[in-house]
Amino acid sequence: MKPIWIVDDDQSIRWVLEKALARENFPTRSFANVREALAALERESPQVLVSDIRMPGSSGLELLQAVRERLPELPVIIMTAYSDLDSAVAAFQGGAFEYLAKPFDVDKAVELIRRAVDESMRGSQTGEVALADAPEMLGQAPAMQDMFRAIGRLSHSAATVLITGESGTGKELVARALHRHSPRANGPFIALNTAAIPKDLLESELFGHERGAFTGAQAMRQGRFEQAENGTLFLDEIGDMPFDLQTRLLRVLSDGQFYRVGGHSPLRSNVRVIAATHQNLESRVRQGLFREDLYHRLNVIRLRLPALRERREDIPLLTRHFLQKSARDLGVEPKRVSEAALAYLATLPFPGNVRQLENLANWLTVMAPAQTIEIKDLPPDLVPGGTPETSGDIVAGLAAAAVPAALNAAATLDGERNGAAIAPASLAGVATGLPVSVWESGLRSEVARMLRENTVDVMDELARRFEAAVIREALDFTRGRKVEAAERLGIGRNTITRKIQELHLEP
Repeated sequence: MKPIWIVDDDQSIRWVLEKALARENFPTRSFANVREALAALERESPQVLVSDIRMPGSSGLELLQAVRERLPELPVIIMTAYSDLDSAVAAFQGGAFEYLAKPFDVDKAVELIRRAVDESMRGSQTGEVALADAPEMLGQAPAMQDMFRAIGRLSHSAATVLITGESGTGKELVARALHRHSPRANGPFIALNTAAIPKDLLESELFGHERGAFTGAQAMRQGRFEQAENGTLFLDEIGDMPFDLQTRLLRVLSDGQFYRVGGHSPLRSNVRVIAATHQNLESRVRQGLFREDLYHRLNVIRLRLPALRERREDIPLLTRHFLQKSARDLGVEPKRVSEAALAYLATLPFPGNVRQLENLANWLTVMAPAQTIEIKDLPPDLVPGGTPETSGDIVAGLAAAAVPAALNAAATLDGERNGAAIAPASLAGVATGLPVSVWESGLRSEVARMLRENTVDVMDELARRFEAAVIREALDFTRGRKVEAAERLGIGRNTITRKIQELHLEP
């Protein structure tokens, strides 16, 4: 590993960091000013750069700018004072990995540097392919594949379609896809959320009005039906449409004619109507809130969009897509997501569905401190008990490849410490409070994926990943001390040594 570079004009700061990093077996190299560091940068490069922000001569921000131009992937930690908010903001705007407030806790500083080292080493090994021409809709789940097939079958049809599904599932995306792949693709696509328009204005929005039709109608105005002529009109939240307007809509769908508000001459309409709702229209019909004849007129072709919790296997794909999209919108480098974080996200309920996941990606693009997002970078309300201190590897083992009681015998690290197996109860303890239901759900999703992909030796593969995650976490906890790690895991010293070799866990 390359050394950690420390740039600070304060000799005591350099000394403290050197000693603390040496205890963790991190090589270091120190510089008293930016000039010396830039000169060294011409010949070599560090694993991580830690720099003060205010020094005689050039500042840490100038060093940061120079480093970003030469080594854009190099994590740079800027040290600054507690009250120096402007400097902290400038550091982040300049692309700093993180800033370290002075005076700082040495252990926290070392932990931050360790995380930067992990980021640096991970970044040199992996990368994500940008979604240059991302498709209009994404989904590998069977329910989404059925949706894609339905859109394909409807590509030569002008039939009325009713899209149902919970809020945030992407009903308008489906409507746009239906329009884009229809004979009317060259015509306009007009969308109207009927629940967002006041009842008194909705009729005019739909059908337009003549001049003088009501107070304030100073000119003739086309409605959405006219604007969508020869194209598609998407009526979202159709279940909330007032009852009297349902009658007018039924007339248009039945005979293709309508009147503007205040008008006396019928207008012909050549529009394909696609409606959507999150409500149960059959129930609203029974309650007398929705016209049954309109319901049957709309329900010619019905497509149901699955909730995100019904297509958990798509969450990693969608997360990466939204992070790429958010990065493009903001003009920043896209962030990556660790396998542990992806596995954990796949276990969450996401009541807001795809829209909630997209909003989360936007939040992470702005707020996550590192280029690789870990579970602890997620918003506190999405993490059990707040931000967990569990490392990525162990949560990956528990959330994506954990072994419940049924697999316990296959994943016992040879069942040792004098024949004792690692019991499910101890796994819950290793998870630092992670609910059993979370890792069981993650396990089921992972098993389902492996079975779909015809992975061979599923049991052995899961057991190997589980063992690797547990041992790696124990070694991190004990800072590499194998004997202590073995004791804490309840296995023999020879066993952990052999497993480290078999699983290629040596640094």
